[in-house]
Amino acid sequence: MTYEQIVAILGYAGGHEQGVRITTSNRTEVVGVPTSLDTHVTAHEVYLRPVGNDDTEIAISLGQIEAVELL
Repeated sequence: MTYEQIVAILGYAGGHEQGVRITTSNRTEVVGVPTSLDTHVTAHEVYLRPVGNDDTEIAISLGQIEAVELL
């Protein structure tokens, strides 16, 4: 996927509180709902709330994401 596609899907999912499955460059899969997307060069990351765990947020660097799919 292109960077633009990844950002578009994460932005859409975050705006609609929809879950996503992210695959990183080391083939790790993370499932959650995006809570924050920061494309500024100093941050360049997305925060996710894992499905079923409302008390936790995970930060993932946008540069490490290879694919995103809506759930």
